[in-house]
Amino acid sequence: MTAGYIIGAAVLLLILWLGNGIRRIGSVSVGEPIGRRSGSALLLIDLQSVFWDRGPYSDASKQSAAAVILDEVAAARAQNHPVIAARQEWSIPSTKFLAKLTMKGQALEGSEGTELARPFVSCPEHVIVKRLQDAFETGELDALLERLNVGSLRLVGLDLNYCVQKTALAARHRGYDVTVIKHGTLAVGPTEVSEKRMSSAGVVFS
Repeated sequence: MTAGYIIGAAVLLLILWLGNGIRRIGSVSVGEPIGRRSGSALLLIDLQSVFWDRGPYSDASKQSAAAVILDEVAAARAQNHPVIAARQEWSIPSTKFLAKLTMKGQALEGSEGTELARPFVSCPEHVIVKRLQDAFETGELDALLERLNVGSLRLVGLDLNYCVQKTALAARHRGYDVTVIKHGTLAVGPTEVSEKRMSSAGVVFS
């Protein structure tokens, strides 16, 4: 009987642990209000080899998005706006396990393919590592944007339904002006629900 209780408790703890990992992956952080800031920045989200080269996106959609992204980078540089890349690396134990279980182990911390894809290697002046879909979760992006006096963000990258959406919402929670460059993003599935959610939060689409 005691062994049964121990096994039951262990199973329950495992379920709770995995449930917390699932909750954390898609959560959106709130953060502190940023106040008035005059600067703008371009944020590249998850433009990594593992997703860009081996992801489910068609060559035609990548070619089209890459042209828009590189135009955005050129425009940002012309205006002396910083270009920041956020790279995904699953490093929290529960999320690493879920990535191995459901995402083919892609983008695990320190694994091959987490580097920026070839078309974008020379684009950013700053690179941060994110652990979840929300690029603000660790606080590193908050600190960088504060140092750069950034109050407006333009977002490109992938996936519009996941990391782009969660990062855009987290930015709006903090008071950033956020514009998502839709043709500079990729998405596996329909985006209407994600776009509606972002628009309701004040995200602008361009």
